[in-house]
Amino acid sequence: MKVQSILTCPVCRHQATETMPIDACQFFYDFTERGTRLKPKPGDCCVFCSYGSVPCPPVQENRPGCCG
Repeated sequence: MKVQSILTCPVCRHQATETMPIDACQFFYDFTERGTRLKPKPGDCCVFCSYGSVPCPPVQENRPGCCG
């Protein structure tokens, strides 16, 4: 399982490498450089699944009811 993901801001394309929580999904992420707050796209459980280079650990493990 991968726990590092590169988040890319859809507004300014700034990137940040972050460690994902292994037992939960992260709903918000703030890019402090521009004050952009990310939230998941419709149908995604977290910001890593929407904007990350790697989906969150619960999705990687195909956990039923992920982050529900």
